[in-house]
Amino acid sequence: MTFVSVAVPVPYLDPLTYNVPGRFPTPPPVGARVRVPLGNRAVTGCVVGAPSSFDGDATPRDLLDIVDEEPFLPPAIVELCAWVAEYYVAGLGDVIGAAMPPGSQRASAYKMQHIVALTDAGISALSPSANTDQQVRLTPRQRSVLETLAAVTAGLPLVALRERGASADVVRRLAARGLVASREEHVERDPFGRTSGMDVTRDGDRSLTGEQQAAVDTLTGILDAGGFRVALLHGVTGSGKTEIYLRLADRVCANGKQVLLMVPEIALTPSVVSLFRSAFGTRVAIQHSGLSDGERHDQWQRIRQGSVDVVVGTRSAVFAPLNNVGLIVVDEEHDTSYKQEEVPRYHGRDVAIVRGQTAGALVVLGSATPSMESYQHALSGKYAHVTLGRRVLDRPLASVRLVNMREEYADAGPDVVISRELAEALQDRLDRREQVLVLLNRRGYATAVFCRQCGDTFECPNCSVSLTVHRAGRGWRGRCHYCDYSMEIPRSCRKCAAPYLEQAGFGTEKVEQQLRDQFPAARISRIDRDSVRRKGALTRLLSTFAAGEIDVLVGTQMIAKGHDFPRVTLVGVISADVGLGLADFRAAERTFQLLTQVAGRAGRGEQLGEAIVQTLYPEHYSIVLACQQDYPAFFEREHAFRRAMRYPPDVAMVSVVVRGRTFDEAMDAAVNIVTALKPAATRARFHLLGPAPAPLGRLRGEHRVQCFLKGTRRAEMRHALKAVLQRMPELRRRVTVDVDPLSML
Repeated sequence: MTFVSVAVPVPYLDPLTYNVPGRFPTPPPVGARVRVPLGNRAVTGCVVGAPSSFDGDATPRDLLDIVDEEPFLPPAIVELCAWVAEYYVAGLGDVIGAAMPPGSQRASAYKMQHIVALTDAGISALSPSANTDQQVRLTPRQRSVLETLAAVTAGLPLVALRERGASADVVRRLAARGLVASREEHVERDPFGRTSGMDVTRDGDRSLTGEQQAAVDTLTGILDAGGFRVALLHGVTGSGKTEIYLRLADRVCANGKQVLLMVPEIALTPSVVSLFRSAFGTRVAIQHSGLSDGERHDQWQRIRQGSVDVVVGTRSAVFAPLNNVGLIVVDEEHDTSYKQEEVPRYHGRDVAIVRGQTAGALVVLGSATPSMESYQHALSGKYAHVTLGRRVLDRPLASVRLVNMREEYADAGPDVVISRELAEALQDRLDRREQVLVLLNRRGYATAVFCRQCGDTFECPNCSVSLTVHRAGRGWRGRCHYCDYSMEIPRSCRKCAAPYLEQAGFGTEKVEQQLRDQFPAARISRIDRDSVRRKGALTRLLSTFAAGEIDVLVGTQMIAKGHDFPRVTLVGVISADVGLGLADFRAAERTFQLLTQVAGRAGRGEQLGEAIVQTLYPEHYSIVLACQQDYPAFFEREHAFRRAMRYPPDVAMVSVVVRGRTFDEAMDAAVNIVTALKPAATRARFHLLGPAPAPLGRLRGEHRVQCFLKGTRRAEMRHALKAVLQRMPELRRRVTVDVDPLSML
C-alpha cells in the first residue's frame, strides 16, 4: 500500500494520511491536488509528502481522485508553507489555502469564458423584412443584443454582454431559438488596464546620485557574490529607493533569474507595476486581493508557467510560484499591512526572508522608518546596512511645524478640528494652485454618540466598542468597525427619550465636511475604507489626484506611504497623537513612522514642502523626533524603553487569546492553558504574563481573555504552546495564537 500526506482546507488541522488505490498507476507528487473524503463530504486537498509515521492499527481512507499528474503548487512553495505552519502555529491546510490561487478547489475554475456570436438565423432576424413578415418576433432587449453582436464579427464574452445590459436569460432564449451561438474559449483576463491614469514611465537615462550609486554598487556586489543575504535599504522619503530596485532587477533578470517585489498596500501597486512594465514589458505579473478571482488565477498561472520575470504584489505574493528567484524586495518593510490578522497569522516580510534563504537570493528591505527589529539587525551586522540620507536632486525634506492643540482649544473652544495655522497654510496653497494632503487616521464622522441628559451611549451589542457615526443620506448611522453591525441613530435617546443626543470626537468624514465649508471653491475628496469600497474606486481617486483634478485629499494612513505626488506642497496632520493612547507598546513606533511617512509626501517636486502637525502632546518624543525626521535618535530612545520593559526586539512574544461565550468560560480556559505551560516555561526560561481580560474584551459576540509568552527562545515557546493545545483539542478552535504580534488588542 502507498500512503500520502494531504493538507485539507480545515482550520488548525494537521495533514491527514490517505491510501493511494491501485487504480492509480502512480502516486500523486508533492504539490498535486487530490480529492479526498473528509467526514461525510469530499474536499480538495494538496499532497505535502509521505506520512512521517503511521499507526498500523488505523486504516487510512482511499483517495477519491487525483486532480493533477504534475505538481500544481511547486514543491518549494509547499516547503515554505510547512515552515509558515510550524512557525506561526497554524494548520498546514490553512497556509496551503493562502498560497493557492482563487478557485483551486475547483479544477476547471476560471479556465473558460463563453464567447457569444451571431448565427445566420440571427442575421436574418435583424433584416428589415424579418419583423414585417413576422417571421421572427424580438423583444427590444433581444434586438439590442443581436445588434450589438452584429457589430462584432468574432463575438463577445458573455461577461461583456452583461456589462451592456444583456442578462444571461436573454442570451439563453436567443440561443434556444438558434439566433446566437456560444463556444467555450480560454481568455486571459488583463488586469493592467486598471493602472490607467497612474502610468509612470521609467527614464532610462536617469543618472543616479552619489548615494544611490554607492547603494547600487554595494547591493550589486552582494548579488554577484551569490547566496542568501538580507540588506536594509534605509533611505529618507524621496531618496530614490525605487530606482535602486529597478537597477537591481535589471541585473537579476539579465542573469536569467526572477524578481519578487512586495508592497504593503494595493493602492501602491498601480504606479509600481506601471514603472516595472515600462522597464520589463509584459513579463511582469501582479498578485493582490484587489483583482477579480479570475484575474488573480490567470496571473498566478502565468507565473507558474514561467512567463514572468517580475512579480509585484502585496503580502500574499510571497507565495507566488516563481521557480528561480534571485531578488526579493520588501518595500516599506516596516508596514503593519504585511502582517495577516487572520489565520494563518504570518508576516509577509519575515516569510520573504525565509523564502530568500531557501532560494539563495538577496532580500532587500526598504524603508525610511524601519521596524525596530530590522534596524537592530542592521546595527548588529546580521543585515547589510545601506543608507540614503538625501533626497534626489538634493531636494530638501519638508519643514515641519507643530501646533499645540491645547492652546488652540483654550483660544477657540474644544470643537476646533482645523487649526488657524493649518487653515492659513491651506488657503495659501489653494491660492498658488498647489495640492494638499490632510491625514487623520480615524474614519467616520464622529467617534461616539451619547445622551446629554442620562449619559447613555450607543455601543456595539457584539463588541466592547462605541459605534462610530457615519453620514447616511440626511441621517446618521452608527457602525462597528470590527463586526460591521450598524443601526440608524434616532433623534432622541433610547433610554430617557430626551432629544439631547450629541456626537463626540471626529473622523475623516467630519474633516472633509469642515474643509468643504471653509473652502467652498476647493476640489476636495476623501480616501478611507468607506470611500473606496467599490472595486477600482481607490485607483480612480489616486489617478484623479495625480492628474491635478483634486486640490485637497483627506485620508487615513492609506495616503501616508509610498505615493509620489509632485504637486503636493503641504501635508496637514489632524490629531497626530490619535494612536498614542492605545494599550500597545508599539504605539510610539507607529506614531513616529506614520508622521515621518506622511511628512515625506510633501515637497517631492520642484516646490518646497511643509507639514503642519496638530497634537495635544507636542513634547512626546515620538512626535518631536518625527518632526525632526531623526530615526536614529528615535530608535535609541524607544529601544531604551523596550529594553527596560523587556519588549521586542530584545525578546520575542507570542500572544494567546482565548474566546468564550461568557467571560468566566474564557478565563477558566486561559487559566488551564497557562497552568499547563508553567513546567515548560521553567525549563525553557520564558515568562508567562496573564491571563487577563483583553483590551478589546468582547469581539463579535465572544468574550476574550489574553496571555503572553515572552522570552528569547521562540522555538521552545512555540513547541510548548503547540503541545499544550494538542492536549486540549476541545479548546483549539477557541484559541488564537499570534507569534510576533504587531497588535496587542
